[in-house]
Amino acid sequence: MRTFNILAAALAACLAPIGALAQQPAPEVRHDLSEICAGDSCQWERYAQCDGFIEGINFDADGTLWMLAYFKGEVLKVEDGACVTVGDAAGAPNGAKIAADGRMIVADRMAGLQSVDLATGARSSLHPSFGVAQFRGLNDLTIAGDGGIYFTEPYGSDALNKVGRVYFVGPEEGAQPELFHEGVAYPNGIAVSADGQRVYVAEFAENRVISLPSKTTQNPFDTPFIFARMEGGIGPDGLTVDADGNLYVAHFAAGEVVFFDPQGFAYGTLRLPEGAGVWTTNLALHDGYLYVTEASHNVVWRLPVKTTALPRG
Repeated sequence: MRTFNILAAALAACLAPIGALAQQPAPEVRHDLSEICAGDSCQWERYAQCDGFIEGINFDADGTLWMLAYFKGEVLKVEDGACVTVGDAAGAPNGAKIAADGRMIVADRMAGLQSVDLATGARSSLHPSFGVAQFRGLNDLTIAGDGGIYFTEPYGSDALNKVGRVYFVGPEEGAQPELFHEGVAYPNGIAVSADGQRVYVAEFAENRVISLPSKTTQNPFDTPFIFARMEGGIGPDGLTVDADGNLYVAHFAAGEVVFFDPQGFAYGTLRLPEGAGVWTTNLALHDGYLYVTEASHNVVWRLPVKTTALPRG
């Protein structure tokens, strides 16, 4: 009997995270964008004009806006509404996040994972390969609260050839990339949930966002699942999560951002202004605004919002 009680207690402890998730109520009424947008209406405003297929948008601790010009191989910062190249152009920088120590970590299609000194633009290689083989081409990354890095490798995969992979590098000194998940149809943008339990991956070629148990999840029964589906366009690109756990999705070739609550219920979809272009690539929250990069016209747009960014790790 004592053995049974011990097993029952252990099972109850394991199931507790599932029970907590199940108790989170679905919204009694469907959301709308008024819960996200600040002011009387949801209106985008033009913020900066750049060049070179812009994405990888970030803000540093001083509030400076940084981006990447993928086609030109440049690291950019915005000064007085203009984009300024910092350092030498190189490679194909595809996605970026600014770490807590001030470095920009870049997923480069040609060179793997890199570190950028924002004072000089100098780049150094962190992880150019997985084991003894070069990466097939990195796309985007996110940094978890403990400093661990998740990054995507989509190139060579598509809707019919689902060989895209997601990797993880731990925060400890000397950590090497490890395979986190595979069999994904072009994994693109990536973000960690506000509670650190999930990793959201934009499965671009399936026009959906999937949820994967994080490396630090406390739920042993969590499983990969489809978190959200897009409509129209091609697929989800950049992702970001706010302090309340809401997920923001840049929907590429649809010219829009789609908003979801932590349970996957939609707030709605907000399109960029008419004529703005439809290549929405990446997103960032900063100081009362949501910023989005549109890469066909190379314009940064912003929207006043009530929500706030996750604090830096």
